Amino acid sequence: MAEYDGVLANGSGDQYHEKHDYVNEEAMSGHEIDEEIDEEEDEDIDALIDELESQDGDNADYEEEEVDQPGGARVIPEDLLQTDTRMGLNSADVLFRRKKFGYNQMKEEKENLFVKFLMFFVGPIQFVMEAAAILAAGLQDWVDFGVICGLLLLNACVGFIQEYQAGNIVDELKKTLALKATVLRDGVLVEIEAPEVVPGDILQVEEGIIVPADGRIVTQGAFLQVDQSAITGESLAVDKRRGDTCYASSAVKRGEAFCVVTATGDSTFVGRAASLVASASGGTGHFTQVLHDIGTTLLVLVIFTLLVVWISSYYRSNGIVQILKFTLAITIVGVPVGLPAVVTTTMAVGAAYLAKKQAIVQKLSAIESLAGVEILCTDKTGTLTKNKLSLSEPYTVAGVDPDDLMLTACLAASRKKKGIDAIDKAFLRSLRHYPRAKNALSKYKVIQFSPFDPVSKKVQAVVESPQGERIVCVKGAPLFVLRTVEADDAVPEHIADAYKNKVAEFATRGFRSLGIARKRENSSWEILGIMPCSDPPRHDTFRTINEAKTLGLSIKMLTGDAVGIARETSRQLGLGTNIFDAEKLGLGGGGEMPGSEVYDFVEAANGFAEVFPQHKYNVIEILQQRGYLVAMTGDGVNDAPSLKKADTGIAVEGASDAARSAADIVFLAPGLSAIIDALKTSRQIFHRMYAYVVYRIALSLHLEIFLGLWIAILNESLNLQLVVFIAIFADIATLAIAYDNAPYSKIPVKWNLPKLWGMSILLGIVLAAGTWITLTTMFPHQVSPPQGVDGGIVQNYGHRDSVLFLEISLTENWLIFITRANGPFWSSLPSWQLTSAILVVDIVATLFAIFGLFVGGRTNIVAVVRVWIFSFGVFCVMGGVYYLLQGSQGFDNLMHGKSPKKDQKQRSLEDFVVSLQRVSTQHEKTT
Repeated sequence: MAEYDGVLANGSGDQYHEKHDYVNEEAMSGHEIDEEIDEEEDEDIDALIDELESQDGDNADYEEEEVDQPGGARVIPEDLLQTDTRMGLNSADVLFRRKKFGYNQMKEEKENLFVKFLMFFVGPIQFVMEAAAILAAGLQDWVDFGVICGLLLLNACVGFIQEYQAGNIVDELKKTLALKATVLRDGVLVEIEAPEVVPGDILQVEEGIIVPADGRIVTQGAFLQVDQSAITGESLAVDKRRGDTCYASSAVKRGEAFCVVTATGDSTFVGRAASLVASASGGTGHFTQVLHDIGTTLLVLVIFTLLVVWISSYYRSNGIVQILKFTLAITIVGVPVGLPAVVTTTMAVGAAYLAKKQAIVQKLSAIESLAGVEILCTDKTGTLTKNKLSLSEPYTVAGVDPDDLMLTACLAASRKKKGIDAIDKAFLRSLRHYPRAKNALSKYKVIQFSPFDPVSKKVQAVVESPQGERIVCVKGAPLFVLRTVEADDAVPEHIADAYKNKVAEFATRGFRSLGIARKRENSSWEILGIMPCSDPPRHDTFRTINEAKTLGLSIKMLTGDAVGIARETSRQLGLGTNIFDAEKLGLGGGGEMPGSEVYDFVEAANGFAEVFPQHKYNVIEILQQRGYLVAMTGDGVNDAPSLKKADTGIAVEGASDAARSAADIVFLAPGLSAIIDALKTSRQIFHRMYAYVVYRIALSLHLEIFLGLWIAILNESLNLQLVVFIAIFADIATLAIAYDNAPYSKIPVKWNLPKLWGMSILLGIVLAAGTWITLTTMFPHQVSPPQGVDGGIVQNYGHRDSVLFLEISLTENWLIFITRANGPFWSSLPSWQLTSAILVVDIVATLFAIFGLFVGGRTNIVAVVRVWIFSFGVFCVMGGVYYLLQGSQGFDNLMHGKSPKKDQKQRSLEDFVVSLQRVSTQHEKTT
């Protein structure tokens, strides 16, 4: 498909017109320049129209300017409406209908921000932290109490601020309603605020306005061209006639008519889309669910450990204070108190990195979801394509100069800004490639202009040349233009056959074609040729899609355009040709395909055409029910429900406010190439989070196992202040994981919780074994517990709690160097930020041990060196265990998470769900 807006060289040789192919790499290198030229040309179009309009003045006879008033020639049939079509509604009618149906605006549910903030203190991890704070207060341990409360408040503030910054989709959809409306009230046309429109109002719509409410055209013989791309994604204006519905927020590009308002506010097409968005936001989010599952499991383990401790304390007749101290120690170490803060910081740093590349993350959890996305559903218009009609190589009849064809087509166009449509803009924009046509255009004077006629399927203009010759210029549906020419004089058979064959060829290639002809004064009609037009792909789309596929993504196109156009675009971009009409899904109540086959059909399709918001929403839902993580890209109001429903909603550059608010990530840079950077970055961030979660669970299990055994067997525990600082040091040291050097996976990544727990448990056991060895080797040479020791790994004088604190801190901090690497820990160097943070914490922990902070006894430097050496030995053992587990296929098979099974039970459930959807939709139609 020719992407460039030029045409073939003419025969004279005095100029040439470039011909670019979309997949040609040399052509692609110049696209950025072409786009800059496009922007400059767009600015010049208005100036050109102003010049042409001023030259025509008031002499041109524009049929599109003729307006019929209600009650005149265009009488609205009484049998179509209850409203008096000559008088409209009166004041009493308006008050009654407004009371019954409400204002023409979308309902908004206010969210209590205080309650929303309090919800950040709810969850398994938060509950354990809050219980620990209460215990610390009961024991009058104010240091621990202050630290725990500070962590709770920090986690809540970070989460609340991030959520508060997200846009409100209902507010943005509300803004798409028109601000003003012209209605017939008491026999007079009056302008009112759009929210004041009520069902039954007689609404005047004309070119250039935004339709304020859904309305059915009631004017006899009316013809409108309506741009509803923001609703359905169609790139060209849609023809509307009497009996057709104009949807709220669509734009009238040509014509004038009167409509009876059939729906307002939430009942409009856009309003129903808003309700879909609201219903899509009820989930908790994938990452939130993962953290909840981890927190719940850790909470269960804490309760189990506490039961062991309480039972052992009961048989030893420990006092209540001693039992509470044991309980507080287990509670503090049992859950990763800094887990929410560290993962939030990791994602926030990634979001800041993406922001530098003009990708704004509105919901941090979307980064994690994007890393695991397996299917990318994308809108076509404005996402894969430019949303800007472009002309390709014209077909010209033998002997016809392409400049003559272009000049004739531009003369058969409106010279009024309000009347200019996407097709006329495309012709005017392409004039830069036809300098002779561009120079000659302003020299012609329009005598009479007739806009598009739905019967004859053409636009016609009578113009006067600089020499005073009158010429009739026509462009329109190719076969209708051919009939116009043949009605005047027979067209040679070989020319007619070639012309028809070219029309068929363009249609199969997905082009919209326009036939162009002219009739000179005192001459017969002559056919000039055909101009194909299309909405071309963005310059980087082909490369972006290929790179996305290398990252393990399956891509599906969802568009409101016709099947032929969608299929051709998909073929050119390498997406495949399995593009089907959305009606084949049968989700509108008319399908016969069993539910499970609908699921299979959606899964196998490369995309769907002629879709509406409900189709997009249901496709996303079906894929999610099949176990896929789904991302959706889009830019219009029509994309909002599926953007909100998707695991990751992506609004591309130029997206509407509604799409931006519904999306999780908003791209400000043009094209889709930024998505690739986002995918890579999200997978790097996921790797950092996964490494931290494995590390942090292993730490919790380490101390639960060690302290639980120590308390149960020996009825002793570590100093409480040191326990708190172990937890703080672990999280402070690893906050820098957000800045670590991390690889990105070549396939989508997910939380495989069974494997994560398996590795964490084994690492926790190794850590606990190392600490237990450190403790038990002191016993044979212990002088007076818990004072001096001179045996085991410690020589000369040392303090038991200080030695244990140092060994625990060192081995736990170094574990992150193991979990962050895909292979051996030396295969990937950590960032200087992570290395520095851990080194600083290790030094502080060493000083704690040397000076005996909180325990009152010093530890000899020789003992400290021995602890460092022993800890490094434990580190090497952990590294070997982790490396063997990573490369073990048997361990993967044992611990691999199960995917959703497509068994008969699931297929029966799918049949039931789809049947229920069809019954519900059919009920809506009948009621």
